Amino acid sequence: MDTDNDGILDDFDNCPFTSNPNQLDEDKDGIGNLCDDDFINAEKTPLAICENGFAGIYPCNDYDLMANIPLTIFGATAGNDCWGWTDTTTGKEYALMATSHNTAFVDITEPTAPIYLGILPTASSTGPWRDVKVYKDHAFIVADCSLGNDPNCNDDHGMQVFDLTRLRNVPNPPETFTADTHFTEFGKAHNIVINEDSGYAYIVGANRSSTYLGGPIFINIQDPKNPVSVGGFSQGGYSHDAQVVTYNGPDSDYIGKEILIGSNENEVVIAHVSDKANPTIISTISYANVWYAHQGWFTQDMKYFILGDELDEARAGNNTRTIVFDFTDLDNPSFHFDYYGESAAIDHNGYVKNDTYYFANYRAGVRMLNISDIGNSNFTEIGYFDTYPTNNGTEFNGAWSIYPYFSSGNIIVSDIDRGLFIIRKSGS
Repeated sequence: MDTDNDGILDDFDNCPFTSNPNQLDEDKDGIGNLCDDDFINAEKTPLAICENGFAGIYPCNDYDLMANIPLTIFGATAGNDCWGWTDTTTGKEYALMATSHNTAFVDITEPTAPIYLGILPTASSTGPWRDVKVYKDHAFIVADCSLGNDPNCNDDHGMQVFDLTRLRNVPNPPETFTADTHFTEFGKAHNIVINEDSGYAYIVGANRSSTYLGGPIFINIQDPKNPVSVGGFSQGGYSHDAQVVTYNGPDSDYIGKEILIGSNENEVVIAHVSDKANPTIISTISYANVWYAHQGWFTQDMKYFILGDELDEARAGNNTRTIVFDFTDLDNPSFHFDYYGESAAIDHNGYVKNDTYYFANYRAGVRMLNISDIGNSNFTEIGYFDTYPTNNGTEFNGAWSIYPYFSSGNIIVSDIDRGLFIIRKSGS
């Protein structure tokens, strides 16, 4: 009998009721990690518990510090983007940390004892912008070293493709890895977006003088190591960031279609990109006091779109502002409401998981908002972890991005100054 259907008969299974196909048993007590209370409890013991408003030196509310790896460990001077990968074969979780010099890979399966496995060096100049996303067990990495005024900038980075299954067996970490593929049909890019349903990557923030004027470039990555460029989209102008989904929201006209939402500096562009040879704009929308429409994310039901403007705090003097649009009708989007935070810290990348919006708030760390009452124009802050404890000023330091999608409850944060943080909701 194989009760847990993991391919190992119960008589020989060290976790007969919990799938544990690799039979890991790190404390050698005959009980597999995944059902060993000693192991499970040990791996969840925080490095610093959030008590009385602090986890060690870090201000917090309901989130504990599991670990922090400083940038010097990665051989970098600044932190950039982050993303996560869960190995469906082993169940292990990995943090992918983009930096000024490279992309670092960290096994965070035991969040209080992360294992730094190595780096993939940059394919061009070092610089302040590097972004990474994941599809089919591969990492896809782009970089942008300059806004156009740095004479030492080499804008020929293109896209690196790295097979993440190589992380399963790293005999002498940390290693310096090489890319499996280096795709060079474009140069710099400020970000990369992937629709995992369709197997297409969308390169955004490429050179404004390139074929698509900095608009999205379409790359077929269904065979990850053999990407193929299949067109692009210049009509909406330069796109700083985007989200692309196979639409399943309230607008029945677009069910099953591939929809791109571009955060395009002075407006948000909604486009239909199913036909890569003939992408079309559905609609556009701007908003009051627009300074730089930076990045946004759909709510889970795709009814609302939550946007961050990166420059309004500094230019207009308001507190952290989160802009919410009603996208019930994609042809006629409307402004819904503004949410203001308690400080004037600048907002950066944000993502939705269920009824929580997790966003990096630079010097105010990462903030967690309950968005379940979004229909009534109401958000409530329910937690935070401040990776920049000095102050909450309106400057470009602190938390760059957050990845909240690990099923374990582990959350990773990339900080410009202090590297990789692993945090977890208190008591989870």
